[in-house]
Amino acid sequence: MSLYWRLFLLNAAILVVAVLLLFGPVTVSTPVLVGEAFVLVAGLVAMLVANAFLLRVGLAPLQRLTRVMRTADLLRPGRRAEVAGRGEIADLTRTFNTMLDRLEAERAASSARVLSAQEAERRRIAQELHDEVGQTLTAVLLQLKHSADHAPVDLRAELLQAQETTRGSLDEIRRIARRLRPGVLEELGLHSALRSLASEFSTRGLTVRPHIEAGLPKLDHETELVLYRVAQEGLTNTARHSGASHVDLRLRLLPGGGVGLLVRDDGRGIGDAPEGAGLRGMRERALLIGAELTVRDGRGGGTEVRLDTTAATGARTEAENDRERGAP
Repeated sequence: MSLYWRLFLLNAAILVVAVLLLFGPVTVSTPVLVGEAFVLVAGLVAMLVANAFLLRVGLAPLQRLTRVMRTADLLRPGRRAEVAGRGEIADLTRTFNTMLDRLEAERAASSARVLSAQEAERRRIAQELHDEVGQTLTAVLLQLKHSADHAPVDLRAELLQAQETTRGSLDEIRRIARRLRPGVLEELGLHSALRSLASEFSTRGLTVRPHIEAGLPKLDHETELVLYRVAQEGLTNTARHSGASHVDLRLRLLPGGGVGLLVRDDGRGIGDAPEGAGLRGMRERALLIGAELTVRDGRGGGTEVRLDTTAATGARTEAENDRERGAP
């Protein structure tokens, strides 16, 4: 039944009942008696209450659809409005769910293209930093060393200071290049990359404790890259904003066969702070592999960042990896 006929019949039923009552025990005199006026007012109130109740029941599917529309978020996919019954409201609900499916698919595809281009640009910048800036600073460092060896005593201290400054800049350039292009991830795998990441952040006033379970399934390169980038962003946010002193970095096997990443600190927690570009970037990366990202306050304080992958998207068998590497 269409929404128009549903509302029409609800109101018609109330009016029919009122007319039948007038043909029955309810009568009206001229002038209206006090008792008759009381009956009429009571009947009017009863009609309004019944009409309001029936309209609320009839429009309840629209209210449910409105709540889903208000809370829909493409970065938290999967939530759909329940389709109940037939008619215009059911068609509208199905249309809205179909629109969400299309938008989520388009958002995932566009995010994949953007993140792929971003990773390519990271590799290009890291290569240029290493080949151009790094080589130039290395040449400057060697020239300063040669000049310091042959300079007068009164200038040698200044040249040595310039040499140390240049060496520090060179180390910083190399560190930035490693963060832009995690070569250890490509060469040694996710486990070594996470331990290297923990060691890097442990030199900045944090104590990062990596815990990586043994016997984890093999992961494809895209899943490993997402796990690494989420861990990197989580540790970066902790170092910048949390005021924490200790961080646990865990990589564990999930009951369903997937892999879970946990970054937990003992800082001030996330509270009601709005999500910034870093958290939105982590959610977009999680969507690429169908993973679930949760960012919340920890039970004992601090912040927890959880990324849970499914066995279907992330895990691969040894045979698949051997075939990809071309092993016999």
